[in-house]
Amino acid sequence: MKKRVVVGLSGGVDSSVAAYLLKEQGYDVIGLFMKNWHDDSVTISDECPWLEDSNDAMLVAEKLGIPFQTVDLSEEYKERIVDYMFREYQMGRTPNPDVLCNREIKFDVFMKIALGLGADFVATGHYCRKGTIEKNGKKIYQLLAGKDPNKDQSYFLCQLSQEQLSKILFPIGELLKPEVRKIASEQNLITAEKRDSQGLCFIGKVRLPEFLQQQLAPKDGAIVEIPSDFANYGETIPDFNSKEEELQYLSTKHTYAITDGKQVGVHPGAHYFTNGQRKGLAVGGTKEPLFVIATDVEKNVIYTGQGKDHPGLYRRGLYVKKEEIHWIREDLEISEDETLEVMARIRYRQPLEKATLYRTVSGLYVIFDNPQSAITEGQFVAWYDGPELLGSGVIS
Repeated sequence: MKKRVVVGLSGGVDSSVAAYLLKEQGYDVIGLFMKNWHDDSVTISDECPWLEDSNDAMLVAEKLGIPFQTVDLSEEYKERIVDYMFREYQMGRTPNPDVLCNREIKFDVFMKIALGLGADFVATGHYCRKGTIEKNGKKIYQLLAGKDPNKDQSYFLCQLSQEQLSKILFPIGELLKPEVRKIASEQNLITAEKRDSQGLCFIGKVRLPEFLQQQLAPKDGAIVEIPSDFANYGETIPDFNSKEEELQYLSTKHTYAITDGKQVGVHPGAHYFTNGQRKGLAVGGTKEPLFVIATDVEKNVIYTGQGKDHPGLYRRGLYVKKEEIHWIREDLEISEDETLEVMARIRYRQPLEKATLYRTVSGLYVIFDNPQSAITEGQFVAWYDGPELLGSGVIS
């Protein structure tokens, strides 16, 4: 019996080539397109991206001679992703919908539909790889970085579980992007030259402020510039009574009052902005560009600093609450008072940085060897051992 694989055909080149490769490998392949969004009022252009994408996906399936259908997951997507995003932005956090979409939609709702169609596996066009090892007579699945260092998407899959990994295939994980495009054009797939999609997972080209304004009303507030010689930046490091006290100190973000700087402009709502953001402030006349260094959604104030080296952007540590720690490799999970040296990143495409995990009774501290720019609440920190992603957590 041929093993059956359901491929999430997104209408892009990566999933098209994934489907082609699986068919070549002798699998019984079915293509499914996920429709996750109905509201065209917040997409940037007049064209309707999901219609175009589903059409391209259908043409690819036709070319490959595989069955194809569209599944409408917009209800689940709204409930699990969109509502979550609004809640997070409202609290002044910056969510990562792509990580959530993989955990909640592609490899949960979508996976259940696929298994209902008799599939043995689900496959996507992600640039990452899966490894399998035996440990104490038990099979353990590894999530490994993709071969293409420019395209590695393991970070977006940092919340997957062993159970989900056991059912996933990543057919293009061993390839470089140019190789994927080459295969697509050799096979005359319509997606061969198609540009990579930007924007929310499966929604298409969405303008975030307009999108958020559906729920979060604009409200003018002050943009305050904090000088780089602000007194708190130069404070001497105190003596600590315990390791946890030191970890807390290294992970605590700077807080500001309006009186700590000068007002340089007005913004439409603090919840539309995020740490490290440079665009959209519309403040001119500064020597170096302004970056957001903190937001206060309660008082509706944005604090900024000049230049990407402003001390307000940097700190060495972050904290993950106990209930938001996630291990892909459950067998490597550290217990209270244990530490683990890892490589970690706090955003997609960021180069991996040396860090140490410290497990405490209440949660997990991640302390970097070098200070990190724009550590942002609501985003994910992911930690690795070499190419293998071991676990992740929501930055608190």
